[in-house]
Amino acid sequence: MTAYESPGTPGDGAVPATGAAPAGYDAVVLAGGGARRLGGADKPGVRVGGRALLDRVLAACAGASATVVVAGPRPTARPVAWAREDPPGAGPVAALAAGLGHTTAERVVVLSADLPFLSAATVDGLVAALAAGSAEGVLVTDADGRDQPLVAAYRASALRRELAALTAAHAGLAGLPLRRLTGGLRLDRVPGPVASFDCDTWDDIATARARIREHEHVLDEWISAAKDELGLDLDVDTAVLLDLARDAAHGVARPAAPLTTFLVGYAAARAGGGPEAVAEAARKAAALALRWQEEGASGTEAPGAAASPTAPSSAAASGTAASGTAAPGTAPAPGAAGDGPAARPDDAG
Repeated sequence: MTAYESPGTPGDGAVPATGAAPAGYDAVVLAGGGARRLGGADKPGVRVGGRALLDRVLAACAGASATVVVAGPRPTARPVAWAREDPPGAGPVAALAAGLGHTTAERVVVLSADLPFLSAATVDGLVAALAAGSAEGVLVTDADGRDQPLVAAYRASALRRELAALTAAHAGLAGLPLRRLTGGLRLDRVPGPVASFDCDTWDDIATARARIREHEHVLDEWISAAKDELGLDLDVDTAVLLDLARDAAHGVARPAAPLTTFLVGYAAARAGGGPEAVAEAARKAAALALRWQEEGASGTEAPGAAASPTAPSSAAASGTAASGTAAPGTAPAPGAAGDGPAARPDDAG
């Protein structure tokens, strides 16, 4: 079995430790079922972190050449093809066969539509492991070590072989459990207790909603949700933008942070968009914020006032124009001592 490691929180996903580039694949997402333990609710449409569960899964497999959702059509954040098992409600094996019929890639990721913590890193890792090995499928195991065949990557030819055999043996696929299909495949397994977490009950939904609001997750969750909502497919260095916001908030004024980041985004769009344009706009704005802060830290002499003989400024000491402390009664300059240590805007109370 291939060794795996996950970026960020351990166990969040399956990523090849070798750092292999993801191979090409198609994706089949099973979004049917009666959701009996949710009281018949529309489970794929239930929102976690402001996004429908189905949209969260579609974001994780956005690298697929083609994505097929097996369910009745509905609005989604990303374009997909739709398929339906015959008859509707015939079970996961029949649904998988229906979705597979709309794919052409030799490697196919098969996912359920209720995985709130599935990431692109997990999906890419599964596909890369399948491409690098000889197994017919690579699937995730949950926190109890159980196979999760709907968080997996398979060779399409192997799936078609087993589906044909099952169809011949049972005169159809309706009602067959997935273990009948996966039992005939040579499988590798990787642990993924977080990636495999699914939402079968309202308690599961509550757990998922609480987890994404934890401090170490909330920012990434918010950025992902905002990009989906705005139709953006752009990866930028969020640390750069946060540093910019910190510098603007501390060196200028707190309202400068959101306004500056907005202007950076607008400037990047006018420059053609892309991570490079964002980085360049952020660099310029950060440099301006630092210059602004340095000026404030040096202090500004009141017009006509003499330099303090007891506390000469560094500028006066170097022979440049004199500057000293602010005139009595004036407000301290932005960024001057007493403003407090620099802090990210999200650290504010």
